[in-house]
Amino acid sequence: MDKEAGIAVVTGAGSGIGRAVSRTLLTQGYSVVLAGRRLEPLQETVELAAADPTRTLCVPTDVGKPEQVRNLFAQLEQSFGRLDLLFNNAGAYTPGVPMEELSYEQWQSTVDVNLTGPFLCAQQAIRIMKAQSPQGGRIINNGSISAHAPRPFSAPYTSTKHAITGLTKSISLDCREHNIACGQIDIGNAATPMTRSMPKGVPQANGELAAEPVMDVEHVAQAVLQMASLPLDTNVQFMTIMATRMPYIGRG
Repeated sequence: MDKEAGIAVVTGAGSGIGRAVSRTLLTQGYSVVLAGRRLEPLQETVELAAADPTRTLCVPTDVGKPEQVRNLFAQLEQSFGRLDLLFNNAGAYTPGVPMEELSYEQWQSTVDVNLTGPFLCAQQAIRIMKAQSPQGGRIINNGSISAHAPRPFSAPYTSTKHAITGLTKSISLDCREHNIACGQIDIGNAATPMTRSMPKGVPQANGELAAEPVMDVEHVAQAVLQMASLPLDTNVQFMTIMATRMPYIGRG
């Protein structure tokens, strides 16, 4: 890939999928602005990638807070001057308990990170992409298998991931005349700290506990790279990547 691959923002870049995608983009010549709640994990991601420090910027950011998102994109503009790719990846979960046991604060915190955050980041990205020359760019939203079928006791997470699909479609429709492509990647059982319990057993729709297979998170990073590498006149609108034998098709 060309060493001037582009400028990217990755949210949730301090661990899991965000870390894997950031490392892959950096190795493929992108300059990457890494966003996450804590600075130290972001810096660790950069170190693991052995990246040229002039091509990285770590910005501690809570994506659910508008002023912090504005600061993130202001620092991007100041450091790099344009934006080619936004990977809306940051996510949050609630405890796996019956819906009536969840607090309002637990619901709201999930909505803030999983839905409001991607909206705020997309809003700032679109503003930059419309104004820059050449105009345009790409937004990839991290959906989930839960954007199609819920797991037990996952109402806040599942609701926000269904909403991400609507956000993805709206961005695609409203921004295509400005050369902005928007797609969604729905991921099932990538091996990250959040899925470490799956091989031991997780609740199923029939009430049982069952072990579930996971896949190497690097395959997810390569899928995001493939989506990002396309010319702007071509778009992967929706991609599902999953551990082949996970209980998704036929779930429930």
